[in-house]
Amino acid sequence: MPDVISSLTREPLLHFALLGSLIFGADAALHPPAKDDKVITVTKALRQSFIDNFDEDKARVPSDAELNKMIESWVASEILYREGKALGVDKGDDMIRDRVAFKLQLLIFDQVRVPQPTEEQLRAWFAANHARFDEQERVGFYLTPATDRATAQKQLDDILGQHESEELRKQTRAILGRPVVSLAASFGENFRDGLLAMPEGQWGILQSKDGWHVARLDSRHPGKLANFDDVREEAARTWHTEETRKQAWEAVGRLKANYKVRYEQ
Repeated sequence: MPDVISSLTREPLLHFALLGSLIFGADAALHPPAKDDKVITVTKALRQSFIDNFDEDKARVPSDAELNKMIESWVASEILYREGKALGVDKGDDMIRDRVAFKLQLLIFDQVRVPQPTEEQLRAWFAANHARFDEQERVGFYLTPATDRATAQKQLDDILGQHESEELRKQTRAILGRPVVSLAASFGENFRDGLLAMPEGQWGILQSKDGWHVARLDSRHPGKLANFDDVREEAARTWHTEETRKQAWEAVGRLKANYKVRYEQ
C-alpha cells in the first residue's frame, strides 16, 4: 500500500493525487451528512480507517504527512461530491458519492487550459526533477528467509559445503533488478550497506530488520543520469500532467474556501 500511495500521485489527469479506492472506499457511516452542507467533519473513525487500511500487510502506519494527505484528499472529494450534487450532476445516477465527485472532477479538468512550456521552463523543471527520469542503480541477489543468527550461520555453512536442504533451496528467493533505493525501506540500512559491500557471487550472512539471512549478491548494475534530449517528450508530458493537476487543485481550493472543515481530536 505505501507503494500505491506514491504511484497514485503520478497517475494521469483523472486522479487528484490520492483520490483512489482507499479514499472512496471508506464506509459511508464514517462520514454522515452534516446538518450544515458547508461544514465538513473529519471524524476520529474516518482518520482511524485511513490508518487501518494504509498498509494491508500491517508493516507500518502512515506518517503524519501521508495521513494528512489522505485526509485532505478525502476532504477534496467530499467537496466535489457536494458541489456536484448542487450542480445536479447526480441526477439519474444511482452510483455512490465517488461517481458524483468524479463527474465534477471531469468538469474541472475540462476547464483547465495549460499552455506548452517554454524551453527554459521545461529545462528548469527537468533539472529539479531529473531523478525521476534517471535509471536507478539495481541489484540482483539471493536471499533465504529471516531466522536467528545461529541458524543463519548453520545454513551458510551448509550452502558453502554444498549440502543444504532441499527445503532451504526452495525457500531461497532470487530477487532480480531491485532498485538500491528501495532496499533500506524493505530490509533496513545495515542490510543494504552489507549487501552492497559483498563481493559478487559470494555467500554471507546479513541482518535485516526481520532477522538474519544468508545472502549472495549476484549482479549490480550502476545507475545512469538521464539526458534531457533523450527524455524531452516524456518530461513535457509529465510537466503538463502536473501543471494541469496543480491548476485543478487550485480550483478545488477555491471551492474549499466556501466550507468549514472540522477535525475531531
